[in-house]
Amino acid sequence: MLMFIFSLLFMIPLSLLNSWWAVQFWFFFLSFMFIFFGDFKFFVTNLGFGMGVDFFSWLMILLKFWICSLMIMSSCSIKFSFYFSDIFMLIVLLLMLSLYVSFSVINLFNFYLFFEFSLIPTLMLILGWGYQPERVSASMYLIFYTVAASLPLLSCILWMEGHIGGLCYYLFFDLFGGVYFYLAMILAFLIKLPMYMFHLWLPKAHVEAPISGSMILAGVLLKLGGYGLIRVFKCMVFYSLNFNFYIILLSLYGGLMVSLICLRQLDLKMLIAYSSVSHMSLVISGLFSMNVWGYYGSIIMMLGHGLCSSGLFCLSNISYERLGSRLFILNKGMISYMPSMSLWWFMLSACNMSAPPSLNLIGEISLLNGLISYSYYTMFFLFFLSFFSCVYSLYLYSFSQHGCFYSGLYSVSSCYLIEFHLIFLHWFPLNIMFMCCDYYL
Repeated sequence: MLMFIFSLLFMIPLSLLNSWWAVQFWFFFLSFMFIFFGDFKFFVTNLGFGMGVDFFSWLMILLKFWICSLMIMSSCSIKFSFYFSDIFMLIVLLLMLSLYVSFSVINLFNFYLFFEFSLIPTLMLILGWGYQPERVSASMYLIFYTVAASLPLLSCILWMEGHIGGLCYYLFFDLFGGVYFYLAMILAFLIKLPMYMFHLWLPKAHVEAPISGSMILAGVLLKLGGYGLIRVFKCMVFYSLNFNFYIILLSLYGGLMVSLICLRQLDLKMLIAYSSVSHMSLVISGLFSMNVWGYYGSIIMMLGHGLCSSGLFCLSNISYERLGSRLFILNKGMISYMPSMSLWWFMLSACNMSAPPSLNLIGEISLLNGLISYSYYTMFFLFFLSFFSCVYSLYLYSFSQHGCFYSGLYSVSSCYLIEFHLIFLHWFPLNIMFMCCDYYL
């Protein structure tokens, strides 16, 4: 595992020398190298130096490598405009390093440390390369929501250290109880996912962030919450069985409300950000059901959502670079203005509504199985959640692609090859992994 950490550390001088394409090539190379580190077994491998990888963390690290590689590809405008591209590369490397260590450490305190450290490069991305002056308030929302909820978690971690003498995930046992301990251990991760009522930071951060910030937020950073929940549930299995139903109920109700909020959005990015909250409500419910279908469905849903949502943000950025706006009223009739890109809008909108053969379909079917077997009362919410996810995905596609396009547009835009390549690299793994779903289930 240290091999990848040192590879990332030795890339820092390369980034400061502004070797943009060399760094991007090396990121893709590390992605393909890491694929061969997975042995598709459900136990910990590559143990040593306080680090280890099981199947879930292997998937998350691989997703992180892939999304970070595509972040650099999508941010070519920063290089061509000479807008502090060397510092941008350095921040991406720091973010990649912090996320790699977060997903590979086996000590809860180390996870907390790098979980919080990943906020700093994200904050710098939003503040340094964001779009509007409101990016300062969006950054404050991101920091204060996450840090305020993490302090109770830190107090519980230190208390556990004093009582059991170690914080290794795999040595935890079901010893702890109490309302404070339960809420303190899960609240930081619920806000990171984010859960309904704690989700206000996410649309703000997405709208103000540059395309690279939106991609890493949707693709990887939201998954830290689900990863943390899986790790800490082992401490409080029997105690949480009494309270999980209330979290599931609130999460499904919130997902339904957010799905309705999606239908009244006027901004492309805002709609995609709120759809992330809706999808994550299903993931939270699957994890809190504490059964095998819910557990694996949540993992697959997180993986599929990371690729699909990141691709949709790339598409909205492609439109924004042409029109200078993300409003639906100006982004209408894109099928006439950018006909070649309309196919990719359709493909990713279909994946967003869990159409086959995307990973989202497997994840949603598994989550439906897990939640209905947990309680028949969840069926009402799940019906409307599935229905409205199709409705807002169709709304996103039809309103952006059909209709009369803006009168200020007087020609046809042929997209660049690198943009088609970027969208293809989101769509292809999202659908090709459907073929090897027997590894997951």
